[in-house]
Amino acid sequence: MSSELVPIEVHRDRVLAASHRLPTETVPLVDALGRVLADDVTSRFELPPWDNSGMDGYAVRFTDLGSPSPEHPTVLDVVADLPAGTGLDPALGSGQAARIMTGAPVPSDADTVIPLELTDQGTVRVSIEGGRPLGAHVRRRAEDRAVGDLIARAGTRLSSRAVSALASAGHASADVVRRPRVAVIATGSELVAPGESIGRGQIPDSNSLLVAGLVTETGALVVSAERVADDVDALAAAVERAEAVADVVVLTGGVSVGAYDPVKALFTGSATIQFAKVSMQPGKPQAFGTLPGGALVFGLPGNPVSVWISFDVFVRPALLTLLGQSDVLRPVVSAVATEGWRTPGGRTQYLPGRIGDDGSGRTITPASKRGSGSHLVGSLAGANGYAIVDPSVAEVHAGDTVSVVEVEQR
Repeated sequence: MSSELVPIEVHRDRVLAASHRLPTETVPLVDALGRVLADDVTSRFELPPWDNSGMDGYAVRFTDLGSPSPEHPTVLDVVADLPAGTGLDPALGSGQAARIMTGAPVPSDADTVIPLELTDQGTVRVSIEGGRPLGAHVRRRAEDRAVGDLIARAGTRLSSRAVSALASAGHASADVVRRPRVAVIATGSELVAPGESIGRGQIPDSNSLLVAGLVTETGALVVSAERVADDVDALAAAVERAEAVADVVVLTGGVSVGAYDPVKALFTGSATIQFAKVSMQPGKPQAFGTLPGGALVFGLPGNPVSVWISFDVFVRPALLTLLGQSDVLRPVVSAVATEGWRTPGGRTQYLPGRIGDDGSGRTITPASKRGSGSHLVGSLAGANGYAIVDPSVAEVHAGDTVSVVEVEQR
């Protein structure tokens, strides 16, 4: 590992250059929620496929209405009853109407729908006591989409609304990008399973849960997660197991210069995996490359705040690229600091914080009074984003405007 600090953008560009969209698979729409479209989808049907009623009421010919009022209603003969789902197209002559429900096809001879509340709701003859303009409450054929019109673009992550639109447009399935399979390996002899009693020098393994959760939130699939002690042979076996089932392997811990750092020991000298000191705090020690079988491998620092930041800055963009999405970087916006904090100087600071709004604009409050220390895992529960502070800034003061990234909706 060179002693020279690597710019964040340089390390991320290297990650993205090695990340390519995964193959396509076809899934039924019932399984498509949250998946990413591989290709543009167009409508197979006209939407709506026929003129239909936007109200419960009476389909009429506008020329028959005149100027109805409660004192002088227009009376028409009711010659048909049209519920939603009917295929009937009854003829309407002069002075005739059809009772119609919302969504039912409007008769070809009708051009206007009068809502029930403007009538006496008659079933044989109807008295219309108020008018509506020509074409009122008629949803026109193809007014939403024509055949061949775009419904959703490639790279769209399918929401429930998008899935509904695809179904309405005549699709029963969708071609989506295969979800990246991710294996998570947390290294450290000090790690014990969550909930177990801890002895001196031991800590609960929160990293494997953190990374697995972040992977799932990104839309990728966790295929394995395990803890490995600081033993090179044990780590080599774990990586071999992971590579057999995964497109991406994410390791936490063991990437620095410590005497017992197994990731560093295992991959030092590799022609395809590089270690770097990235100009950021937390998260300076990073490893990235490809395993012999082609899987991407990330070596992240071991402290949980470093893991969270490193994942968001490097791993998440790679997973989104594998999924075929184009906007893989989170938007950076501005916020006003509600209180001050110190920065490391010389490196870009990523400070977990709580982003809110004081009524006049976006604000950020540090999640921990102790700043951006990589070990301050308890503070992550209160963070919904982070500040990004330029290396030239020695200290942030209350009232300063800073760059922030919001990772959760407020």
